[in-house]
Amino acid sequence: MLLIYTHKITPRFTYTMKQVFTKILGIDIGFTTKVEDFIKHTDEKITYTKQPLQNEFFIRSNELLFEQGINDIQIQINDWEGTPCFFPTGERSAVPFDIFAASFYLLSRYEEYLPHVKDMHGRFSPKDSIAYQNDFLHRPVVDIWALKLLELLKEKFPDLECKKRMYSYVSVLDVTTSHSYAHRGLFRGFAGFILDLGTFKLKRVWERIMVGINRRKDPYDNFAQLIQWHQNYGIESIFFFQFADYSKYDKNVSTNSNRFKSLIKYIADYSKVALGASYSSFRDIELLKKEKNNLESVINRPVNYSRMRYNRVDVPESYRNLITAEFTNDFTMGYTHAIGFRAGTCTSFQFYDIPLEVQQPIKIHPYALHDYSFLACKSEVQISEKIKGIYSEIKNVEGSFVTVFSNELLGGDEKFDWKIIYKNLITTYNV
Repeated sequence: MLLIYTHKITPRFTYTMKQVFTKILGIDIGFTTKVEDFIKHTDEKITYTKQPLQNEFFIRSNELLFEQGINDIQIQINDWEGTPCFFPTGERSAVPFDIFAASFYLLSRYEEYLPHVKDMHGRFSPKDSIAYQNDFLHRPVVDIWALKLLELLKEKFPDLECKKRMYSYVSVLDVTTSHSYAHRGLFRGFAGFILDLGTFKLKRVWERIMVGINRRKDPYDNFAQLIQWHQNYGIESIFFFQFADYSKYDKNVSTNSNRFKSLIKYIADYSKVALGASYSSFRDIELLKKEKNNLESVINRPVNYSRMRYNRVDVPESYRNLITAEFTNDFTMGYTHAIGFRAGTCTSFQFYDIPLEVQQPIKIHPYALHDYSFLACKSEVQISEKIKGIYSEIKNVEGSFVTVFSNELLGGDEKFDWKIIYKNLITTYNV
């Protein structure tokens, strides 16, 4: 066991140490504030405080893990052997920056508590993040820092035991609109037909007619093909269905549709089914609970995984609401239109609630890329290069590669063949 000495054990300290050492590095750890216990410990040990006790492995601490609440922190980016870092320490420290404070800053989404301008959907913009502003959004720096720390520890403690990390790939499918034309009801179907006709979208008018008379499959109905691909290539997948009433931003098939319910049951036979929470439920806990309960009644099993519509995350309220609704895992931590690592990591982690200073019982699974982030690309070759680049970063640290593809783009008539892009991804990067 690796013993860590510090001058004060706080919830932030415990949370960060467990994430870095236990979750990422697979090292058993213990904590102490007693010098005599630290000196008597005969196995591996490090000091995390202001001054070293002897000649032990020492990392000089920043105050962040021993504070409470939010403070206006001035951050200056430095370089650690080619990797960006911040919270510099000094010459006596074995690491030139406080790796634990920096990790906590990113994992807790500390910067999202600071004053910032939200977009039209109430979201934190990637351009306001230090990762984007300092060009390391595409790198899982928390994992990189941890593995570099492990190398230093093994130089000091050759017999240090740790569990080997294993790369994994998870495909998230957003089903906010299961069908473009089919199963949408007589009134909505007719209204859509008139709208397309009035705006001279003749191709959509023709498609509506062909789907309506069962001469052509609905363009969004690619579920059987996706399931087949996942089975053929051993892909772990999660389908997030929006199961909500119609509203301005929630326009899926009616929850009363038996065909829609049958589709969800069919998917649940082959893959995990979870809730894509509606736009309307963002600040409405009772509505969130209702959507969850209704989906559970369809598949006859608990629904513990969530994703927020339009990737809307407002810390800490969003996660508090999900916890109240009894969700245990969330897949919303990422950006819709920017590739990379919103929380600086490709390893799942528990949410830390800074105002309450407590680790909350919901696990966050950060995703690395969203298909909508590729809309600005000029070619499929450019998309392929971006996917390869982000995969390489994750593979280098043996992390978890989580991607989000939306049902609408996979079935949409856009400038790219999204199904081919998706198939190439899952066949190339699932190992």
